[in-house]
Amino acid sequence: MAKPRIGVIISSTRDTRFADKPAQWLMDKVKNHPDLDFELIDLRDANLPFFNEPASNLWMPSSDPNAVAWQEKLAGLDGFIFVVAEYNRSITGALKNALDQAYKEWNRKPFSALAYGSMGGARALEHLRLIGIELQMVPLRNAVHIGGGDFFKVSPLGANAPMSEIEGNLEGSLKATLDELSWWAKTLQNART
Repeated sequence: MAKPRIGVIISSTRDTRFADKPAQWLMDKVKNHPDLDFELIDLRDANLPFFNEPASNLWMPSSDPNAVAWQEKLAGLDGFIFVVAEYNRSITGALKNALDQAYKEWNRKPFSALAYGSMGGARALEHLRLIGIELQMVPLRNAVHIGGGDFFKVSPLGANAPMSEIEGNLEGSLKATLDELSWWAKTLQNART
């Protein structure tokens, strides 16, 4: 069986977003992963309209071609890592809309996050996990959080240092996340087939 394919989804679409910096750091760390293949997916490129279908694609096909293309992209993936910005104690509107644009393509697939913000994106990730349960996804226990002093060290809101300045604080949680993601992605990939 082929290695599970993991989509790394950048969930902020703002022009001034911070997400590109941690997303690139993550992609550099996973580029030669022995058990998983990773693909960077930017919600900016999806060009999704606000959800306006008569029903979820669980019940009837979507009519918007961009939504259908998004569903097809998700269908080819076996799990996800969301790059999660915390906006007002939750996920971005762009991410919520992207989640709503598909249903069955999320089912029975694991996900984790690289979350950031003053509190490490913990509150946003908590909301994302609840949404994931409704989408029949498997939210993982482990995640990577960039918060507090580390966030302000690498963020343009603070010192804007390179990610290498804080990666020693992130590597343990990244290893735990990838180990857990690998187990669940393989297990669920086998179960879905």
